[in-house]
Amino acid sequence: MIRQVRGTVSAVGVNFLIIEVGHADAGIGLRVFTPEPTSARFRTGDNLSLHTYLQVRENELSLYGFEEPDELAIFELLLGVSGVGPKVALAALSTLTPDALRLAVANEEPAVVARVPGIGKRTAEKVVVELKDKLEPAEGELAGLATALDADAEVMEALTGLGYSVVEAQRALQQIPPDVTGVEDRLRMALVQFGE
Repeated sequence: MIRQVRGTVSAVGVNFLIIEVGHADAGIGLRVFTPEPTSARFRTGDNLSLHTYLQVRENELSLYGFEEPDELAIFELLLGVSGVGPKVALAALSTLTPDALRLAVANEEPAVVARVPGIGKRTAEKVVVELKDKLEPAEGELAGLATALDADAEVMEALTGLGYSVVEAQRALQQIPPDVTGVEDRLRMALVQFGE
């Protein structure tokens, strides 16, 4: 199984990177699906190393990559939940940070998990129940993170009301520092990223 890829970014998509591995004259380009914040962080020509998960299907091999081993571990735990496939698990890590997911599970808040595109209420409840004993609690200031999550629901609603897509809104929210917790402050910082 391929567990790590190191190379140069040759193309960037919304949720994938093409990574050239090997020598320039005889390299191979691998398409690696990544959480959206990861693919948004890299540009063509950047060097990187990703921890990977290889999914083998009858007619397809798909490679999923993560900057941190922790993200990969959570991705694999999510795959163990019935009804959650690789695309939904990747969407979860594109929408929620690992600590936000841990907090939602620890506090038994399926509504937070249900914000992930592709996860309905019933699947969100399964994620919380099945991961409750498998996820380590989040470290650091959990109260600040909880406040940020509550604020994010309002900010998300405001951004989509202004015409931004859910994906654009989520991407903007993930770029906001966790120490900014007020709704108005988070909305202002999100709008700055759109050039508003």
